Amino acid sequence: MNTSLHGKEIKIFAGNSNISVAQDIASALGLHLGESTVSSFSDGEISVSINESVRGADVFVVQSTCDPVNRNIMELLIMMDAFKRASAARITAVIPYYGYARQDRKAKARDPISAKLVADLITTAGADRVLTMDLHAAQIQGFFNIPVDHLLGVPLLVPYFMRKFGPRKQEDIVVVSPDLGSVTRARNFARRLEAPLAIVDKRRQKANVSEVMNIIGDVRDKRVILVDDMVDTAGTLCNAAKALVEIGGATEVYACATHGVLSGPAIERLEYSPIKELVLLNTVPVEGPHKSDKITALSCAGVFAEAIERIYEDLPVSTLFN
Repeated sequence: MNTSLHGKEIKIFAGNSNISVAQDIASALGLHLGESTVSSFSDGEISVSINESVRGADVFVVQSTCDPVNRNIMELLIMMDAFKRASAARITAVIPYYGYARQDRKAKARDPISAKLVADLITTAGADRVLTMDLHAAQIQGFFNIPVDHLLGVPLLVPYFMRKFGPRKQEDIVVVSPDLGSVTRARNFARRLEAPLAIVDKRRQKANVSEVMNIIGDVRDKRVILVDDMVDTAGTLCNAAKALVEIGGATEVYACATHGVLSGPAIERLEYSPIKELVLLNTVPVEGPHKSDKITALSCAGVFAEAIERIYEDLPVSTLFN
C-alpha cells in the first residue's frame, strides 16, 4: 500500500489482548507493528511506553476488549492517550470485539448503560474514529460522537460453509437463528447461502417452569447451521441445538459466530452438545482453555486490513459488505 499518501505515515500498534491478529493485519498491509511496550507496575497499574515517533502519523491501535475486559480497556485508553499527547495526526481504535456491548439499555430500574460509558471513555482518551466488527447491538454506533465503521462477520463465515458443503447447499441445509434477537443476522446469512431460514423461539410459560422450545420453520432431516454474533457461556446455542435435533428432527447441527467469548462452562457444554462444529472468527483469541476439537477459528485480519487501508486512503468502507 502507498504509505506516503496524505504526506503522513500509517502506523499499526497493538495492546496485549490479540497480538496475533494485529501482527496479521500489519503483515497484510506490508507493515511492521509499531514499537511499544505495555506492561504493569508492581501494584498492577498499566505502564505504556511508545518507543518510536508518531508525530503526524495516522495511528491504528488494535485491541479487543475481551477477558480480562477491564485491563484490556485500560490498555487501549492509556495507549490512545499516549498517542494523542505524542501529536499523532489521527487515532483509530481498532476493536475487533467490543466488550460491555450487551449493556446497551436500561433493562430494569437503576441499570447502567455501560456500552455508552465505554464509548465516552474511548472518545475522551483520544480516538478520532472506531473500527469494530459485529456489535451486539448495532445502535451502539450512535453512542459515539465520532465515526464508527462497523464490519460484518457473515461475509467471512458464509464462504467457509459454501466450501464445506459444496453445490448441495440448497437441497438439505437450513440456516437457524437460535433466538429472536439474531433473526436479522441469520436472514443475511441465509440469503448469501441461498438457504431457507428457521427460528428457535423459546418462551417461559410461567415462573419456575422450564422454557419451551418451538421451531419456526422446517428442519426435519436437514443439516442446520446456527448463526449468532457471539458465544459466551454457550447456553443459548447448545439448548437450541438440542431442540433442533429432539423437537425439529434435524440430522446434523453446525454453528457459527463472530466472537468466541467462551466463558464459564462454554467448552464443557459444547463438548456434550449435538453441535458437530463451531466456526468462530479470531476477534477473541481461541486458545488455551478455550480450545476444543469442535472449534474452527477463521482469521478476521484480512477484512480489518482492507478496512484500515480504505480509511487511510479516504475510500468508502461500505463496499466491503458486498
